[in-house]
Amino acid sequence: MSDDESDPVAAALSGSTDLYDIADWEPRSALDGISVSLYGLLHASRRWLLIVLALLLFVAQLAATILLAIRQPELGVLAALSAVPALAIVGYLWYGDPTNREPLEPLAITFVLSILFASIAALVNTLLNPLFQFVPVVGMVLYFFLVVGPIEETVKWLAVRVGAFGSINAVVDGVVYGAVAGLGFASIENALYISQGYTQALSAQDAGEPIVAALQTATSRAFVGPGHVLYSSFAGYYLGLAKFNSDNAGPIVVKGILIAAVIHAIYNTSVTYLPQLIPGWNLLLFVGFVISFDLVVGYLLYRKLKRYQSHYHRATSG
Repeated sequence: MSDDESDPVAAALSGSTDLYDIADWEPRSALDGISVSLYGLLHASRRWLLIVLALLLFVAQLAATILLAIRQPELGVLAALSAVPALAIVGYLWYGDPTNREPLEPLAITFVLSILFASIAALVNTLLNPLFQFVPVVGMVLYFFLVVGPIEETVKWLAVRVGAFGSINAVVDGVVYGAVAGLGFASIENALYISQGYTQALSAQDAGEPIVAALQTATSRAFVGPGHVLYSSFAGYYLGLAKFNSDNAGPIVVKGILIAAVIHAIYNTSVTYLPQLIPGWNLLLFVGFVISFDLVVGYLLYRKLKRYQSHYHRATSG
C-alpha cells in the first residue's frame, strides 16, 4: 500500500510499532475470527439472499397469475406462444455467437432468475408510480425514464450478473445472456398481462368471450416481447465488456444499463403518447410502430455484434 493510501499513523510508524486496531488490522482475537467468518458467510450468501427475496416477492405478487394459468391451460399456451418471437431472437443471437455457444445450464439459470427478479421491478414500479401521477403532461415520461426503464433493465442485468457472469468468456457472451434475461422478463410479463385481460373480460358483462380477450392480449404482447430481449442485450454486451476491463468495470456497466434504459423508456413513451397524437391509432399502427422500432434497435445491436465478429475473425485467423 502506498503512503497516499495509508493513514498518517500507519505511514509513519508501520513496521516499527504494533498498530493493531489503531491504524492497522488483522484477525487476532476470537471476535476478529467471528467477524471474518460472518463476513465470509454474508459475502458468499448475498446472491442467495437476493434470490430468496425475489422468490418471496414473486410468490406474493404473481401466485394468482400462475394458479390461473394452471387452472386454465389455454392461458399458459397463449403465454408460451406470445414469447415465441422473443425466443427466435434469442436463438439467433445464441447461434450467431462467433466464439463458443453458451451452455444450457447458465442460460436456464439466467432465464429463471429474470422471471423471479421481475417481481422486484413490479414492486418498485408500483410503489413509485403514484408519485408521477401528480406531474402534469410529462409525468409518465419522467416515470418511464427515471423508474421503469432503469429498474427493469437493472433487474434483467442482475439476472445475468448473479446467474451467468462466471460463464462469460468473451464480450459477446454477455449479449446472449442479456437476451435470455429479456426473454424471461418478457415471458412472465406476458403471462401477467394475458391473465389480467382474461379476468377483466370475465368480470365485465359486455366484454365478450374472456378467451378472445386473452388471445388479443397475447397477440399484442408477442410484438412487445422482442423489445425486452433487444434492450437487455445491450446491457449484457457492456457487462461482458466490463468483465474484461476491470479498471473501468463500474462505468462500463452503468453505460450499458443507461443505453438499455433509455431505449426502453423511449419505446414506453412512444406507445403511451402516440395514440393521443395520431388520429385513428389502432392495433395495426401499433404493430407497425413496434416492428419498426425493434428493427432500428436490432440493427444497432447487429452493427455492434458485426464489429466484434470482424475483429474476432481477424484475431483468430492467424
